[in-house]
Amino acid sequence: MYVCVFSYHLRSIFRWWVVFWQTRIPITPYCMSESSFLAELRNVTFSYGDRVILRDVTLAVPRGKVTALMGASGGGKTTVLRLIGGQHKAQSGQVLVNGQDVGRMDVQALYAARRRMGMLFQFGALFTDLSVFENVAFPLREHTDLSEDLIRDVVLMKLHAVGLRGARDLMPSQISGGMARRVALARAIVLDPELVMYDEPFAGLDPISLGTAAQLIRQLNDAMGLTSIVVSHDLEETFRLADHVIILGEGVVAAQGTPEEVLASRDPLVHQFVNALPAGPVPFHYPGPAVTEDFGPVGGRAL
Repeated sequence: MYVCVFSYHLRSIFRWWVVFWQTRIPITPYCMSESSFLAELRNVTFSYGDRVILRDVTLAVPRGKVTALMGASGGGKTTVLRLIGGQHKAQSGQVLVNGQDVGRMDVQALYAARRRMGMLFQFGALFTDLSVFENVAFPLREHTDLSEDLIRDVVLMKLHAVGLRGARDLMPSQISGGMARRVALARAIVLDPELVMYDEPFAGLDPISLGTAAQLIRQLNDAMGLTSIVVSHDLEETFRLADHVIILGEGVVAAQGTPEEVLASRDPLVHQFVNALPAGPVPFHYPGPAVTEDFGPVGGRAL
């Protein structure tokens, strides 16, 4: 009996060793950098048409840390994620990942860089016609030549890491929003990336699911040696989770540093944001015609 058990464990160890080596993504098209920053924006300007989103922005994402990217809605947080992932190109400046300029990469190098990134989209963005298992397996089927047995092992391992191994056969319509976010997280880490980007991972979650999601982000970052970027508006949970905080406002970096340093900032926009004040640099009213133009007797209707 003991021989059979020992033999089983040897087979399991060998199988995981094969999984590890076969799921490693080649990174030869671009070079690894020894910099303490995994991703950087240097003097980046980006706009959608005439609307400037980022204006000469310089920021850095420390390697191996959880970085929170915060600021008012429309301040360019998701745009930063898209620039790092190569979905957008900056009009000027450099976007560096592992010291390599994403904007100058050819298609092959860009795809290789993206395979080292995981992305958790807002609300999960699961494929509704695929089961939980097949959602997590999708990147493995697209980017590796693993056998079905090895795909099964990797998928179950990642689902186990987020506490949902038992939900493998359920459809997205059969699970809660918090569970869907955890399935999406398992999918984001299934290729063992070095960088994981989270776009509003706490939005719409109940307190228990929110706490679970935050704990998973922290634990996976530390256990897997990841670098994480978290875009969020949840001040309390995000400041508790993050090692490094960057606050964007009006197209520029208003503050960056440790949570304690950012909380102590005297910048008016940072003060308004971290204290949830309605009045400050971010106005209540969207820019428009003067009130007298709409409601006054001249050029408008009489009241």
